[in-house]
Amino acid sequence: MTQSNQSYKNIFLLGFMGAGKSTVGAILAEKIGYRYCDADKFIETRAGTTITQIFADHGEKYFRDLESESMESLSTGKERVIATGGGVIQRDRNWDAMRSGGITVYLQAPIEVIWERIKDSKDRPLLQVENPLETASGLLNKRIPLYEKADLIVDTSDLSLEEVAEEIIKAINT
Repeated sequence: MTQSNQSYKNIFLLGFMGAGKSTVGAILAEKIGYRYCDADKFIETRAGTTITQIFADHGEKYFRDLESESMESLSTGKERVIATGGGVIQRDRNWDAMRSGGITVYLQAPIEVIWERIKDSKDRPLLQVENPLETASGLLNKRIPLYEKADLIVDTSDLSLEEVAEEIIKAINT
């Protein structure tokens, strides 16, 4: 087990869909002895339905409101690695919650790498469109400046999931 020398209240993993937030989050939490929390699963549990269904029944704004409430709730905990949803960075309210609750880490990857990871997924509501690659590319380009506001940036392109977790540990220890 790799222990972190630095103690943060929480570690929020940010990044576009397919960046590896959920998988890396679980690995990182285990390595540093924190609890792992997937923000999307947290929202689904609270709402009693899937995110896909929330989007279908109530739309994106309603989902984003639930997401903000969840970020505020999660940020009050401690010693958690929290894998956020890809769009969490779009609201200042969420940044305020994450910053007050810990450190933010952007898992960065170019659209080519991300597309390979997400192209066959059927549970990404924002990609249920005519041209999902074009939509994903446009969304990523729009969000990059927001992701880059994170405290740390780790390029995941050529790293294994384990290596990404180790890079985060190295970065927070320096």
